[in-house]
Amino acid sequence: MVLALASAAIGLSGYLLLRGSPNETTGMTDNAELVDLGAQVYAAQCAACQGANLEGQPNWRERKPDGKLPAPPHDETGHTWHHDDKTLFALTKFGLSKLVGQHVPTDMPAYDGVLSDREIHAVLAYIKSRWPAHVRQRQAEITNRAATPAGS
Repeated sequence: MVLALASAAIGLSGYLLLRGSPNETTGMTDNAELVDLGAQVYAAQCAACQGANLEGQPNWRERKPDGKLPAPPHDETGHTWHHDDKTLFALTKFGLSKLVGQHVPTDMPAYDGVLSDREIHAVLAYIKSRWPAHVRQRQAEITNRAATPAGS
């Protein structure tokens, strides 16, 4: 019983750590310097797979022969905006496998040690700056709900 509780506590601690930096990107789309940095980092690190216009790869919902999914769009037609800021940060920094706690076949690299936290926030701010206002608002609501403790 004690071992099970200790394992659960360690797992929860790891999950919370991987949820990302407390510096969320909500509202940072108005920071022109941050968005410009994000555009530069996105062009250098992300556009080759995600598309220069955030369009992702064709047939992004259908697995390739290797079992991996193509890169999804980061524009309003994709699912990026369905995730809260901390999840997006953790996914970018640590990768999907660490986020979910098991191996997931994906071509998306983890950027821990490649990009600084500021650069990751900048890329997310850039991506969000390209969404229509109503999509940014809905994603901000998702982020706010995720940040509110249960039962509050």
